[in-house]
Amino acid sequence: MERPVGVEPDPGHALLDLYEEALPQVYGYLLARCRRRALAEDLTAETFLAAVEAVRRAPPPRLTVAWLVGVARNKLVDHWRRAEREERGLRLVGSSWHDGFEDPWDERLDALLAREVLAALGPHHQAVLTLRYLDGLPVPEIAECLGRTVHATEALLVRARRSFRSAYDERKEDPDA
Repeated sequence: MERPVGVEPDPGHALLDLYEEALPQVYGYLLARCRRRALAEDLTAETFLAAVEAVRRAPPPRLTVAWLVGVARNKLVDHWRRAEREERGLRLVGSSWHDGFEDPWDERLDALLAREVLAALGPHHQAVLTLRYLDGLPVPEIAECLGRTVHATEALLVRARRSFRSAYDERKEDPDA
């Protein structure tokens, strides 16, 4: 059946058509980064709810798996921001200041241990390290995602790397810790 001239297809149907292909990719993206099944499921649901809202607006976005993964990334960043605010409200965290140079770390990392250490860090450190090293985003883009200045993001990245390295070295020396 031909569509009358000037009548666009319902973007809701396009989203439904894309759902089966996109669901495992969106869920896999989130699970690989947050390492918690329930959280990945919740964020996947939030991603698709946001997509439904987006297709109801005029003009609707161009629906692709990449676009949905981008929405998922934003949902994950939003989650980390909320978790950081909650954590900040519960306790004060001392922070060391950027000392002006990066310490090269030439050791080969144990991937499983690195995931465990990352999961044990605070949400703000998880967010900045994941966006930088797993997603490969440049610092200015990370700053935009996290709602920080570039300078504040660089300082956070330095502190996050120090925390990660310290926790990693400690766990490597004493695996039962």
